[in-house]
Amino acid sequence: MLPGLKKRVVITGLGLTAPNGNSLKEYRKNLLEGKSGVQRFKTRYMDEVPAGVCDFDVLKYQKKKEARRGTRAGSIAIYCAHEAVKDSGIDFTNFDKSKIGIYLGITEHGNVETENEIYNIQQFSYDIKYWTHHHNPRTVANNPAGELSLNMGITGPHYTIGAACAAGNCGLIQGMQMLQLHEVDLALAGGVSESIHTFGIFASFKSQGALACHVDPTKASRPFDRDRNGIVVSEGGCIYMLERLEDALKREANIYGEIIGHAINSDAIDFVIPYGERQAECIELALQRAKVTPEQIDILSTHATATQVGDNQEAKAILRVFGNSPKTYINNTKSYIGHTMGAAGAIELAGNLPSFRDKTVHPTINLENPDPECMITNLVKNQPQQIKKADIILNNSFGMLGINSVVIVKRFEK
Repeated sequence: MLPGLKKRVVITGLGLTAPNGNSLKEYRKNLLEGKSGVQRFKTRYMDEVPAGVCDFDVLKYQKKKEARRGTRAGSIAIYCAHEAVKDSGIDFTNFDKSKIGIYLGITEHGNVETENEIYNIQQFSYDIKYWTHHHNPRTVANNPAGELSLNMGITGPHYTIGAACAAGNCGLIQGMQMLQLHEVDLALAGGVSESIHTFGIFASFKSQGALACHVDPTKASRPFDRDRNGIVVSEGGCIYMLERLEDALKREANIYGEIIGHAINSDAIDFVIPYGERQAECIELALQRAKVTPEQIDILSTHATATQVGDNQEAKAILRVFGNSPKTYINNTKSYIGHTMGAAGAIELAGNLPSFRDKTVHPTINLENPDPECMITNLVKNQPQQIKKADIILNNSFGMLGINSVVIVKRFEK
């Protein structure tokens, strides 16, 4: 056994649903072709808004009764996890389910069901006899992970990680750490979001002046563009199968990449305004833990949400750490799918993993007038970029109340 092998954690399976694809193959194809998944969406009490809507087959791994009883986030988790297990090639029927952990990042949970129930009982003069008895299990914070546990018969630990829009990365980090501690032998880790089904999130961003609008919904999400005007709210999910390296090698698994670095920190500055200095510190800590230099990062996936302040602050953080390094290519995925909130970090990393094989960086689309305040060296714009080397990817994911997360993944080498 190689020295330190036990602590190495790798990605051996992946399942996702995004507004522009329900598999990695479809999703990656649309990223390279510049195909947006944002569309017009009608939400309660508001006019149509741009939103990222998924169209996966809810009943592929659930019965109708289960889907009716559960939540949209639960259905997303179930779909993504089954796809990840299938992709991993693990014989799940013979695996000890008590040694599997479920760690899912979420931004919020329960809003959708509570809004729906209040809307329903107002039609009956607020008579609570019309309030569903499913409300409590639907709204507890562990719901998406719990629904997945029930569906797949997993008896190991399950919980969600509430980390705002940094949560997708945090789910991956938690799964990796539990494997390193030998708490579990497999980890289903990532993030999910049902955000578009709560009108409150649209209304709140609108009241903040941070909700995107555009006559063409596919152009509404415009990170780093001078004319950007806010966030496109989206749903989606991405769940990874994580294993310790020796277990993956033993079964000759396909390995997407190895998690070599991570960091989570807090701005401690403001409820919603991000702070680039602390983001830079988070990136630096992840690089330190990965034992790599900024110049060794081949692809940097940005968090940029297309808000004025947010994009500016992240650009400052990147410039502080990477300067004008010509070796790091930078892109953004929200320009295609909007902001999938708790799933964002996991989904955005997935779109870049195929670069290890094809050495192609998908671009940031809708970047027609680059903002001089966000001038980042090697920001890939509108067309895919072929690169000579694609060995290490750094994935930024930041969230409200000042939580920052970074994950670094390396092309697998023994």
